[in-house]
Amino acid sequence: MTRQIEATLIPGDGIGPEITKAVTAILDHMGAPFKWDVQQAGMAGVDAAGVPLPQATLDSIHRTKLALKGPLTTPVGGGFKSINLQLRQEFELYANVRPTKTIKKNGRFDGIDMVIFRENLEGYYIADEGYIEHNGDPEGKVYSTGYNTKTEARRIARAAFEYAVANGRKKVSIVHKANILKLLSGMFLEEARDVAKEYDGRIEYDERIVDACAMQMVMYPEAFDVIVTTNLFGDILSDLAAGLIGGLGLAPGANIGEDAAIFEAVHGSAPDIAGKGLANPCAFLMAAGMMLEHVGRVDDAKRLRQAVIDTVQSGDGATPDLGGTGNTTTLADAIISRL
Repeated sequence: MTRQIEATLIPGDGIGPEITKAVTAILDHMGAPFKWDVQQAGMAGVDAAGVPLPQATLDSIHRTKLALKGPLTTPVGGGFKSINLQLRQEFELYANVRPTKTIKKNGRFDGIDMVIFRENLEGYYIADEGYIEHNGDPEGKVYSTGYNTKTEARRIARAAFEYAVANGRKKVSIVHKANILKLLSGMFLEEARDVAKEYDGRIEYDERIVDACAMQMVMYPEAFDVIVTTNLFGDILSDLAAGLIGGLGLAPGANIGEDAAIFEAVHGSAPDIAGKGLANPCAFLMAAGMMLEHVGRVDDAKRLRQAVIDTVQSGDGATPDLGGTGNTTTLADAIISRL
């Protein structure tokens, strides 16, 4: 029997426990590659330990260096910081990786196959914000600052080019706004250009201004292969890309650092359908596939991904968001039958 790999499992909120149950059942059918340490975060963390990100959860990830995380709800108000942001900063998960590939047939677009590398630690998401007096109102003006460093710009650019080399990709597109943000975005562009030179003759590269890139992704998405960009732009473009293939229900994501990695479904906790058994587990399952690939179980990852693709395209057991009348269990069972 293949050795189990220790990993942290965070079921999350809303539909999280339901899709977690489906995904772990499918992985168990494949031979249970992971030995789970189940921990809580989000509102489930508040219920369990009084805080949205319990120390026990952090301790677990520090130990395992590997986590599969369901959708989380950050409590509203009270100065609570985004849990996802805290996790990225705590474990220095510098690269957000979002693959986007056409799976459903007869959609608006065919042949989409792109991967977005988003710098995860800097930019405007450092959330350095505050108030400035304006026209006698002490809170009449707000400011928000961001920063990029040469170190992180080069690191995320190199991660994108290395991925392209390792996965037989042809081109990396550097996306920026250096025409307006001449320092903040200009420095990122210059550093990414320097990295690109190291791959001359192996990987083609081009440059695109972010607003033009958004338009071009919709007009001719087949022109994109690997995209690398800064934090805010990457957040927006990755959701735009997910929309091209039918939404976040088929969009897995990974947050990668030097010492740890967290894999996730990037959709929300969908409280409106929580407990009804209607949630689509495919994005979470494909995130588990990325996790298998990350730990070297490449064959298992390919097998799992193909089972998802075949099931979605056949419509067997499909949940309502995939155009079917099935539920979480019927979809999971259909995937298991193909494994």
